[in-house]
Amino acid sequence: MGDSYVWTDSFHDQLAEDGAFLRAERRLDTELVDKIILQLNRIYPQILTDKEATKFRNLDVPTCVRRGELLTHLQAKGEEACREFYRALHLHVEDVYYSLPTRLRLRDSVDPLTLPSAYKERHVMNDNGPLFFIGCFSVAVGMALVYYFGEAKLTGGSGALGMAALGLKRKAREVLVWYAEESLMK
Repeated sequence: MGDSYVWTDSFHDQLAEDGAFLRAERRLDTELVDKIILQLNRIYPQILTDKEATKFRNLDVPTCVRRGELLTHLQAKGEEACREFYRALHLHVEDVYYSLPTRLRLRDSVDPLTLPSAYKERHVMNDNGPLFFIGCFSVAVGMALVYYFGEAKLTGGSGALGMAALGLKRKAREVLVWYAEESLMK
């Protein structure tokens, strides 16, 4: 799991702490428990043999009892079995996985001062957004064009200046077109 560098407990210890929550969790219904059992059985038969999987999938036994027996069995199997259980839980029942007491404790214990710089809050200069920036940029480009072409050169290039105004915002376009028309009338 990605956050194991922060976590100091083993998966076995985590399962011991999360056990009471998992035994009582109603979102882990029969279908989801069966999915977890089947994944552990198919991918890791050394953790959950066919005989054990059949035992934990017995529909004559209430799901809450089967869940408890499965957790006890996995803890007895050791660290690898507990780790694979968490992986299966994360894969099949993500909302339960993130509701686990150990996950909540990990999330709450993260110190904001130790977060990498990518997670720190950005400082925003303004909240106007990208369209405001594009509008300001358009005005700056328009003014640069006016300065570049100047009064003397404007008469020959006024058509180009008028065409350049087409891609600008309304107010900048009006200024450039007005400036181009004024120079043509002189």
